[in-house]
Amino acid sequence: MSDYAVVNPATGETLATYPTISDADLEQAIATADATYRVWRDVPVAERAGRVRRVAELHRERRDELAAIIVREMGKPLVAALGEVDFAADITEYYADNAEKITGDQPIDILGEGSAVIRRSALGVLLGIMPWNFPYYQVARFAAPNIVVGNTILLKHAPQCPESAAAIERIYRDAGLEGAYINVYATNEQAATIIGDPRVQGVSVTGSERAGAAVAEAAGRNLKKVALELGGSDPFILLSTDDLDATVQAAVDARLDNTGQSCNAAKRFIVTEGLYDAFLEKFAAAMTAAKVGDPLADDTVLGPLSSVTAAERLAEQVDRAVSQGATLVTGGKRDGAFYAPTVLTDVTSEMDAYREEFFGPVGVVYKVADEDEAVKVANDTPFGLGSYLFTTDQKQAERVADKIDAGMVYVNVVLADSPELPFGGVKRSGTSRELGLLAADEFVNKKLIRIA
Repeated sequence: MSDYAVVNPATGETLATYPTISDADLEQAIATADATYRVWRDVPVAERAGRVRRVAELHRERRDELAAIIVREMGKPLVAALGEVDFAADITEYYADNAEKITGDQPIDILGEGSAVIRRSALGVLLGIMPWNFPYYQVARFAAPNIVVGNTILLKHAPQCPESAAAIERIYRDAGLEGAYINVYATNEQAATIIGDPRVQGVSVTGSERAGAAVAEAAGRNLKKVALELGGSDPFILLSTDDLDATVQAAVDARLDNTGQSCNAAKRFIVTEGLYDAFLEKFAAAMTAAKVGDPLADDTVLGPLSSVTAAERLAEQVDRAVSQGATLVTGGKRDGAFYAPTVLTDVTSEMDAYREEFFGPVGVVYKVADEDEAVKVANDTPFGLGSYLFTTDQKQAERVADKIDAGMVYVNVVLADSPELPFGGVKRSGTSRELGLLAADEFVNKKLIRIA
């Protein structure tokens, strides 16, 4: 049986299976993507942008259908699923709107006579390996900028997202981009074959550290450009606030987005001792109050995790943390693929939980003495994706933001991702940037043209 299957995590029912691509069909897909690239790269930028804009329009036209697919594929609450489709459309439209800026020459001031520019041109066929947690958003931020610049895409989606993968391919095909975007239900072994193919110029993977390491190893062996967007254990630092209730709500929102299954969710809550007791009480109460239930219900905050296996893995992490000495303040209960919102305290650096990423609705709260200790705890992690800082002191905000080892720092705001803001991390969280203008620079030839 194929690994590609739609299994509704809320019910456990297998709704559909999809066959893995044959080696012959995979060869044809690579050949088609390569042949299309040799034409597509020479299509005028305005025409490329027009077709990508149509992709955004089709996301909006098919909004309800697309949202329903991912509710049943990976359990995302319907309101959040609709929001994801909207965001994917906005991202795609952003790259259509900025196509001329993305592809325009960059003049260089030179010391001698003549002129020099950096000209950005496409590289060729790219492989995208995408995760299940944001089936449309992740694809949009990889595919849209790269197709605008003239590359073509082979897309290997997560095995549990075959229906949304097919729906996305239909959108690109209906927008006039057949051959420029090709979905492949490939195995991991076939993905390695794609990376090794000389017609393929680069690979982008969003996923776990394990997946990123495997892809980077294959890419390095074949001297291919690789972009990695991996895990995170983002700190939420609370140093001062004029409105503790609003800050607590921001903390809950930042932890429970996508049922807690987000790489850049706030996961470690680092609170100064003067605010710690009040924050912990309100945070635990608000987490406990978040409704767990049917992802189709409008008032559901937390649907099921992506699978029973994912919920079992999270439960094992929490149980192990408690066995090692952590305090379970609330939650810690699993029901099938559903997991109750959970708060842990008293986690120390000797425990596994101190270094692990909790990919689900689990928040760990730490008490610190002051700003310096807050920064130390925030940075004491193998990850470096995003971070959140709450303070009423503007100078402190700028000072602490400079000290945090992360690719993104959000001050006094959460859930503020936007198409124009670059996304990415450092350390074991990745090596690249998506979204914003920086995304379009990952897979281009920045060619110097010097004219005397």
